[in-house]
Amino acid sequence: MKITGFALFGAKPAFEQPLPFGQIYFASWDRYTAAMRGIFDRQYYNNNGPLHQQLDEKLRNFFGVKHVICVHNATLGLMMLADAMGLSGKVIMPAFTFAASAQSLTWAGLEPVFCDVDPATHHIDPDRVKALIGDGVSAIMGVNLWGGACDQSALAAVAKANGIQVYFDSAHAFGCEAGGVKIGNFGRAEVFSFHSENIINAAEGGCICTNDDELAASLWSIRPSYGPDIPVNILRVANARMSEAQAAAALMGLEDFQANRANNEKLFHLYEKFLREIPGLHLMRPAGVSLSNYQHLVCMVDEAEFGMGRDLLIKLLRAENISAKRLFYPGLHRSIPYVNALPQYVETLPYTDRLCARSVQLPMGALISAPDVGRICGILLMAHQNAGEILARHAK
Repeated sequence: MKITGFALFGAKPAFEQPLPFGQIYFASWDRYTAAMRGIFDRQYYNNNGPLHQQLDEKLRNFFGVKHVICVHNATLGLMMLADAMGLSGKVIMPAFTFAASAQSLTWAGLEPVFCDVDPATHHIDPDRVKALIGDGVSAIMGVNLWGGACDQSALAAVAKANGIQVYFDSAHAFGCEAGGVKIGNFGRAEVFSFHSENIINAAEGGCICTNDDELAASLWSIRPSYGPDIPVNILRVANARMSEAQAAAALMGLEDFQANRANNEKLFHLYEKFLREIPGLHLMRPAGVSLSNYQHLVCMVDEAEFGMGRDLLIKLLRAENISAKRLFYPGLHRSIPYVNALPQYVETLPYTDRLCARSVQLPMGALISAPDVGRICGILLMAHQNAGEILARHAK
């Protein structure tokens, strides 16, 4: 393939329609129609309806936890949790995560303390967490990425030793297991996302898992929607109820989870097979789990080895209608408002900066086929083989 064969230089794109990078697992139209017809027949659309209650029960059984609190989205779940846990002052968290993780703290009047990550796992580094614990720190927020998980036991040990709490943003980790235990059973609580980019897809939505009765009572009251019979003191409510339509979609996603997880695993191993033949593209394997949902395909781009940098590679792939994207760029410590409010972290997170500059997410999920993976990796190989000429042509 000469470089004139690349869409970036005028050729026809490899794919007629953009390949998405999200999971986009939707049930069949017939199943949606039947579910929505039932909702309209019952004329019960929100506020702890029958589908919502059914989802709560099925999720409790799936996770093996005492309490599941379904919410309108995961960001609201994180916001609610900060209040329900009674956090104050500062919370240690990674800067390599989606903005909502930190925004939930800002909403609750808390200050994030940004911690660097382990470059091998992309997760918050427990050893660096220890060095950040000081006056005013009330909790650690771990973030589980790419179908992997933090070192929960190490973070729990740090938290216990310092008399603080630990909880998890587990938006990417639905159905994953660590040591045979479902993610959802660690820390004081964990928050999951049912956004369409994730493997359980309610178009939007999420849930909070906890084994703490007192915490669950507070969360039900904050949501709000028929809280516990006993009075609970709360600071404010969040109006974070999940609709019946969301619950219907999430129930179908839960029914399809095992098949969708298996499809992700198949696609992941295909990528793994092809990418090992391409110098400079290093596949991120889910870390810290005994079972992964494989919902994200992430590579690190070594510019010297591959022949071009991450940003030019993304530009080349997008021209081919391959929706590659950079991740968590530029890092929360360099993003507004934190870059101005908390300038002390700007030059202190070298591994986070490295991941933000080199990581790329490639398409995975329902709308990606095995032949698609082969074509994507073929384009990546040709990009590597023609990198010098591509760089020269692009610079003109």
